[in-house]
Amino acid sequence: MREFGYQRAHDVAGAVALLAADPDARFLGGGTNLVDLMKTGVERPARLVDIRELPLGRVEPTADGGLRIGATVTNSDLAAHPEVRRRYPALTQAVLAGASGQLRNMATVGGNLLQRTRCGYFSDVSKPCNKRTPGSGCPAVSGEHHNHAVLGASGHCVAVHPSDMGVALTAFDAVISYESPDGPGEVPLTDFYLPVGDTPHLETALPPGALITHVTLPPAPVAARSRYRKVRERASYAFAIGSVAAALDIEDGFVREARLAFGAVASRPWRARAAESVLIGASADGGTFAAAADAELEAARPLPENGYKVTLMRNLAVAVLTELAERDVR
Repeated sequence: MREFGYQRAHDVAGAVALLAADPDARFLGGGTNLVDLMKTGVERPARLVDIRELPLGRVEPTADGGLRIGATVTNSDLAAHPEVRRRYPALTQAVLAGASGQLRNMATVGGNLLQRTRCGYFSDVSKPCNKRTPGSGCPAVSGEHHNHAVLGASGHCVAVHPSDMGVALTAFDAVISYESPDGPGEVPLTDFYLPVGDTPHLETALPPGALITHVTLPPAPVAARSRYRKVRERASYAFAIGSVAAALDIEDGFVREARLAFGAVASRPWRARAAESVLIGASADGGTFAAAADAELEAARPLPENGYKVTLMRNLAVAVLTELAERDVR
């Protein structure tokens, strides 16, 4: 690890100004991803701007019945918050599935959404990678890719986004608020991550030097009947090979409202809108759930070693939706 400067920010405007004055600086929250990348040489910031003392560490209700989550709220505090557990249980489940207790105590909401892919080629600076060095190539396409993307990828990058939290937030229409050198702004989480295309090194819609300040969850009564399920290669702490966040509102045996998002299948948390379209207004049964999953996964383009993900995600989506439907009947 090379030498770097360190400065602690005490207000949002000051933090943004510090980064604007030094384009090679990076914001430091919990550091659970950034510091690892600094150790491997993927990230080489000249300065770290510590934002942990900024007044962004609260979860608060909004006037319309949603929740406003500060960017420096730790994953542990988010998962344990009574309103999150009551109104958005899938979010609590996703956060608890996302890391070990020690990491959750350090990691922050903003940092979780900005974490980089865990693709082995990305983290190995001796290998080419279009995310690290645009135009150098994507060795995963013909190399090790059994955990990589089956939706929304391109020949330039097939890496997946590792966030569990982001999958649940995507299902519930979260909105990202930020402060930039040009002032405040906001962007829906579904538009926050940029399509891979031929520019996989451009990952988010955040303006240069911007700081995430809050994540807002709009009111969503259906979210109170939600679930997150994650499949991984070992039962202990591990990144997903597939995950589903789902919520259903069923009336008289028919789906009145549905939310569905997939994780570990694309470069971003994947909102399953084609599946939602099949679900809404249809009978709440296994046939409908399978048809919905098939509609979403019709766009899948697996590589030779990760075709299993299509079957896995179909079965996982059907299982989670079935569980929600059976619980609703009880």
